[in-house]
Amino acid sequence: MSAPGERAGRAGAASPGVGRATWTALRARRSAVARLAGWSAVEALPTLLSGALVARAVDGGFLAGRLGAGLGWLAALAAAVLVGAVATGRTYRSLGAVVEPFRDDLAARVVGAALRDATRCGGRPDTAAAARLTHQVELVRDTFAGLLMVTRGFLFTAGAALLGLLALDPMVTALVAVPLLTGLVVFLAALPAMAGQQRRYVRAGEELGRAAAATLSGHRDVRACGAAGRVVAGVGVRVADQAAAERTLARMSAVRSLSLGLGGWLPVAVLLLAAPWLVDRGLTAGAVLGALVYVSTGLQPALHALVQGIGGGGLRYVVTLDRILRTCPDDAGDDRGDDAGAAGRHDTGDDAAGRHDANNASARPVGAPAVLARGLTFRYGVAARPVLRDATLALSDGQHLAVVGASGAGKSTLAALLSGLLAPQAGTVRLGGVPVADAPPEALARLRVLVPQEAYVFTGPLADNLRYLRPGADDATVTAALDALGAGPLAARLGGLAGEVTPAALSAGERQLIAAVRAYLSPAPLVLLDEATCHLDPATEATVEDAFARRPGTLVVIAHRISSAVRARRVLVLDGERPVTGTHEELLARSATYRELVGHWDDRPAGRPAPVTRG
Repeated sequence: MSAPGERAGRAGAASPGVGRATWTALRARRSAVARLAGWSAVEALPTLLSGALVARAVDGGFLAGRLGAGLGWLAALAAAVLVGAVATGRTYRSLGAVVEPFRDDLAARVVGAALRDATRCGGRPDTAAAARLTHQVELVRDTFAGLLMVTRGFLFTAGAALLGLLALDPMVTALVAVPLLTGLVVFLAALPAMAGQQRRYVRAGEELGRAAAATLSGHRDVRACGAAGRVVAGVGVRVADQAAAERTLARMSAVRSLSLGLGGWLPVAVLLLAAPWLVDRGLTAGAVLGALVYVSTGLQPALHALVQGIGGGGLRYVVTLDRILRTCPDDAGDDRGDDAGAAGRHDTGDDAAGRHDANNASARPVGAPAVLARGLTFRYGVAARPVLRDATLALSDGQHLAVVGASGAGKSTLAALLSGLLAPQAGTVRLGGVPVADAPPEALARLRVLVPQEAYVFTGPLADNLRYLRPGADDATVTAALDALGAGPLAARLGGLAGEVTPAALSAGERQLIAAVRAYLSPAPLVLLDEATCHLDPATEATVEDAFARRPGTLVVIAHRISSAVRARRVLVLDGERPVTGTHEELLARSATYRELVGHWDDRPAGRPAPVTRG
């Protein structure tokens, strides 16, 4: 599946999904929509009666010299206005029942897509996802609410005004309807162009966000390379693009003014010019005034709200919702994959391992290296210096590798690349012949286990913490693992396997020890210890590493102490962009960086421990 930025870059015309998503949201809340329509009809009652009551007040009251009758008809209009005001309050309550669930659905969609992209093997977090969640979803929510209000307002208010005009005189209705429809046609004809400009504005904003994020992520390299002027100029182009798009969008407001003039003010002028002719045809002065009331207090405000609402909020709604739908696809296949991945992360016991071996026996090449990385290049940020460049590493099954290097040399980055938590900009990683970039999460969970420096344990029985990656392990197997890693005394102090673990009550070393036993029990053939024993004392660290070295499979240790390198069969020294491998003795002879690390970092006890061998 394409990356979020790539999908966004292909967004062109509004997809039919906008209309489908809107219709689905309305259909899912049919009862709330029906209540909204009902209260809108009641709200339009003052408009329906306004012109007729004014006409009666003038003709049958004030012009006839009957002041009380005229005031009575106006009092009836005031009562209708009060009823309409009550209905207006009810419409907002019904509106919330339609809009808020739609907003929640969109937020869930954006978050789900962002998590799928970030956690998919080879995926990377999309910096535009935050803008979609914090800005675009709220923008869709607000504009959706505004569109519902102006659309139902125009339909009911204009409908009530036209019915009132028709009751006064059909000819008056025709005189008003022609310019009204003309203004609507002009506005609707300009909508595609306005939508295109709105789309350009949204894209310019996202491109500016991406450019700014890339610049900030590599700002140290920008300063170090003296490229500040060029980078600022590049971001300035994005700023100028967004400003130009916003200015063009502002100019499109002239079209809205034209349609408002045609549909809102021209009917008033037509009525005033045609008034003598209408009176000659027998239309009363009160009826002419009533027609003006219908146009000025009913049709004109309704049209103004519709044009401004659709021309502004409507375009933002269509373009922004289209953006969300395109960049955050609600892919059922993806959902199933995520669910399967979650299941795989928990279903990693003996049965799961057996299924994995059986199901993937044909897919995994016979005799394939346990780890094979070719041409790995990785950098943090587009403008950053590569942490690794064209790195290659091959490990056969059963090998024990220690990775050493100065702080920031890329040791943890290498572990993340080998485990599939990071995707390289170039190169490939295969575990047991399986490409990491193509492996689903549940397959990766069975191929490798990574133990980070900050160990995670959760509140609950010790057995649950230890069996997290292998639920089917029996008590004897768990106890043997505890003894192998020297964690038996800790388990006894906690009350055995049934003892309660409280993370805050444990030291950092105790948490690391529990996490190490958990990884030891995992069926994964590859174990990566990323400074996972840094809080243990040297003797306990040696016990843990020796136990993992005797465990079937391959071991990679990101070394915290030089003693880890001494215990390993092979050592990888990350020295800038030129990694060097060899045994401890070989590297002492040919790597100045390794000699410096040994001199600075050596905390071995007297007597060098022999490398662990397999029986």
